[in-house]
Amino acid sequence: MIKLYNKGVYLVNNKIVSCEEGDKKVKSILGKRYINKEEARKHTIAYSILQNHNKSRDKKRLEIKFDALTSHDITYVGIIQTARASGLEKFLIPYVLTNCHNSLCAVGGTINEDDHLFGLSAAKKYGAIYVPPHLAVIHQYMREMMAGCGKMILGSDSHTRYGALGTLAIGEGGRELVKQLLSQTYDISYPEVIGIYLTGKPQKGIGPQDVALSIIGKVFKNGFVKNKVMEFVGPGVENLSVEYRNGIDVMTTETTCLSSIWRTDSKVRDYFELHGRKEDYKEMNPGDIAYYDGMICADLSEIKSMIAMPFHPSNVYTIEEFNANLYDILDKVEKDAWKRMSNKNLKFSLKEKVRNNRLYVEQGCIAGCAGGNYENVCEAASILKGKSIGDDEFTLSVYPSSQPVYYSLSQNGIAAELMQAGAIVKTAFCGPCFGGGDTPANNSLSIRHTTRNFPNREGSRPNEGQLSYVALMDARSIAATAVNRGFVTAATDIDANYNIPKYYFNKAIYDNRVYNGVGKANSGEALRFGPNIKDWPEMEAITDDVLLQVTSVLLDPVTTTDELIPSGDTSSYRSNPYKLAEFTLFRKDPGYVGRSKKIQAAEKRRMEGLSPEENNSELKSVYEKLSARFNDFNKENTLLGSTIYAVKPGDGSAREQAASCQKVLGGFANISREYATKRYRSNLINWGILPFIIKEETEFKCGDFIYFKDITSSIRERKPEIKGYLIGDGIKEISLSVGRLTDNEIEILLSGCLINYNKNKMNK
Repeated sequence: MIKLYNKGVYLVNNKIVSCEEGDKKVKSILGKRYINKEEARKHTIAYSILQNHNKSRDKKRLEIKFDALTSHDITYVGIIQTARASGLEKFLIPYVLTNCHNSLCAVGGTINEDDHLFGLSAAKKYGAIYVPPHLAVIHQYMREMMAGCGKMILGSDSHTRYGALGTLAIGEGGRELVKQLLSQTYDISYPEVIGIYLTGKPQKGIGPQDVALSIIGKVFKNGFVKNKVMEFVGPGVENLSVEYRNGIDVMTTETTCLSSIWRTDSKVRDYFELHGRKEDYKEMNPGDIAYYDGMICADLSEIKSMIAMPFHPSNVYTIEEFNANLYDILDKVEKDAWKRMSNKNLKFSLKEKVRNNRLYVEQGCIAGCAGGNYENVCEAASILKGKSIGDDEFTLSVYPSSQPVYYSLSQNGIAAELMQAGAIVKTAFCGPCFGGGDTPANNSLSIRHTTRNFPNREGSRPNEGQLSYVALMDARSIAATAVNRGFVTAATDIDANYNIPKYYFNKAIYDNRVYNGVGKANSGEALRFGPNIKDWPEMEAITDDVLLQVTSVLLDPVTTTDELIPSGDTSSYRSNPYKLAEFTLFRKDPGYVGRSKKIQAAEKRRMEGLSPEENNSELKSVYEKLSARFNDFNKENTLLGSTIYAVKPGDGSAREQAASCQKVLGGFANISREYATKRYRSNLINWGILPFIIKEETEFKCGDFIYFKDITSSIRERKPEIKGYLIGDGIKEISLSVGRLTDNEIEILLSGCLINYNKNKMNK
């Protein structure tokens, strides 16, 4: 079904020549056409797009300028506030502000709508596009109105992926968007490119989520595409509609790749023409001989209906296998889940949901940028037509991805068929994907065609005794399960007459409601603030000597950004750094905030010229040990802060709050074995948090201290190893690294954060 080539391949006239057979074999196959790998790398689609946007003369150290930016209402307030603090006068690049994440949350009274009106006022003042709540989810609007062949788009949402439309799009933390707004660049080393060679045609009932989950299951755990570009090629591409391609493409984020791009064809041309933008199309293909650093071969005809069990999209099984080995799989899922739980008093049992040897689920959702597209909804409706989801616990919600999609579904009767079957059809909203809507009941299981099923992402609160969970499935299998009243069923087990009426895009829906201020900045426009919108606190620069306390130790194999700072209704406080920081790690390590605040209070005393160790016996003891070990130790000149240790932090969302909340609480470092994503490491750097890597086996305990001498010189001189002193019962020397840093990243770290860095530049 799916095969991986680890040693790279040549793609020659759309045929694979594997380098696993050796260079001599490759040369003999190619003959006079042979070109070396470095030259053939230039013939990928990704290479040409990246170099066309590279402002550096160095083709391996890229400095990228994007064509457009996009943010939603969890991130744009913080981005604009940071840009204002850095001297922003107007947006010099098209910037789309959507309101699809907290448009339904009622937590905090007026604060969600306050943020929305702040966004509208900012669009008028600085010149942006403002998409009101319920009109479109962020990525659907970008597909419909902004993507184009050969373009690059940067978004402050991890699922910024428009590769099927010929756009190389990247999801990053908000500070990277701030850099673009201030005419700075996105700096990365040229990434490896992995080919995704598609053949065959999907069986009836197999949807894009089935294909995506199959690929994720093969490549996530082995890091096969981590921080690389996935390039979709092969004859199977032409057998997929553009909507189908979009559905696969948006899920590439869950592989931890950097971005994705697809070859384009007449179907993509028709998509742009349908949306009134035919000038944004051009045919894009790899060259006759292109080299890929690896290859994933997927025969679409062999893909089966899939299910991703809690708590990750890579925890995949075919539904056929799942139903045949139900108790064994559920037992494994339960045991794996139990290891992740900090509250051991919680009840967690999936096996209790088995009725007559079938798994019963209480809820289904088809929503967002992955599930809510037109074709997914139409084919789900085809399965449900003339049937009923029943009147028991099982519920089904369908969220079309934009108002134009909803309009067409209403015009052709698809929405009516869904309603008659018992489904609830709602407006465009990302809530079911991140915990802002449709939270299941305690100890309930929801099946969703959304992007993620991380712990508590559906809105449960284990610290309060509330736990529910999500399994990912394709819209078609969710509909098949609904036909069977909540018993997990593969769409391929249902004989349905699939009907996709022709889609007509009604652009007037956007013309009549979306504010387009691009190129029309009005400096006289006042920003509209609400009581919850606060400026960022002052953040100090790092000093030569630093003493950090370990305030949380996270030993899970992977720690998601959702675990670092929960999504859902918590995100309502996104515009108040102080209030949001109170939720840091509160579902994973409820004591973290208090511990961090305690050492932060000591640092504030130091800054005021008072004794830092007053009312802190731990710190007093550490000072005594350091004074005995180092003759030149000076507590008055030694910065105090906190750090967390995590095995592999940062999988998942691009929300920079996972880093900024640590900084607001006095965090100055993370220590890890590796970082799950490039974007989380970038978030740390942009908030002045040192991204330490430790290779040796070292046991950290909560409450330990780590002392660094002359760390600013170590960073500026790019020392491969930075010496630290772990202070617990005794003092142990340890070796850490911050990895490769650009010149700008060094200055950002030493300045204390990106805001300080830009202020320093303005004052020169």
